[in-house]
Amino acid sequence: MKVIWTDEALERMSEIDEFISRDSPLKAEEFIDFLISQEEIISQNPEIGRVVPELSNSGIRELIIKGYRLVYRIMSHRIEILTVFEGHKLLRIDGINK
Repeated sequence: MKVIWTDEALERMSEIDEFISRDSPLKAEEFIDFLISQEEIISQNPEIGRVVPELSNSGIRELIIKGYRLVYRIMSHRIEILTVFEGHKLLRIDGINK
């Protein structure tokens, strides 16, 4: 299934990259590459992630990756990566396109 990254997700990834780069540009690049690599796993097995607890919607799931939450929506012909954020935070509903 095709995976699309939303503008919100790309913006959050850029912020994560910038934050980690302050300490280690190499670690930032490795982590962002690792996040992007999850796209293949999700495309091959969309239901691999857990249902986002704040939403209780089986079509919106997340993977927990090294302390970050990668939230995605399963649609009929594609998957949308909605956002990525620190795992200890709650999902901002206004941060995803419904």
